[in-house]
Amino acid sequence: MKHAFFAPPLARAAALLAAAALTALPAAAQDAPQLNLQRVELTAGMHRIDAQVAIAPQERQTGLMHRKEMPQHEGMLFVFEQPATQCFWMKNTLLPLTAAFVDDDGTIANLADMKPQTLDSHCSAKPVRYVLEMNQGWFAKRGIKAGFKLGGAPFQRR
Repeated sequence: MKHAFFAPPLARAAALLAAAALTALPAAAQDAPQLNLQRVELTAGMHRIDAQVAIAPQERQTGLMHRKEMPQHEGMLFVFEQPATQCFWMKNTLLPLTAAFVDDDGTIANLADMKPQTLDSHCSAKPVRYVLEMNQGWFAKRGIKAGFKLGGAPFQRR
């Protein structure tokens, strides 16, 4: 005969509160910017870019959301498993950004200026594996357009 375990009401309440707190943690974490991702140095001609790298699906999903500021030489490089049409939006993103959709060899396929806190979709013109987000105007101020080749470890032949 199996015995059923009945926890006292106070213990049951404590267990329920603990479970509720644990399930609330990911939601709370999603409201904070991710600032501690791995970084990689990229180059755009003579310009250096210090890019956080978003590789895991959750890192890519959060991206630059909730950031109130970002230094001009910094950005975020989104890395996907294989080339595909990549589309981005700006939900919960407070900064105006420009997305550079980048081929495996570092060539920018197209650029898209994105307005903060919108659900407008901005997509690559062709299948790409990388997307580099920078403060809006960063590429334009440096004369960087589609066809420009970025440098750095991610774009070197494998």
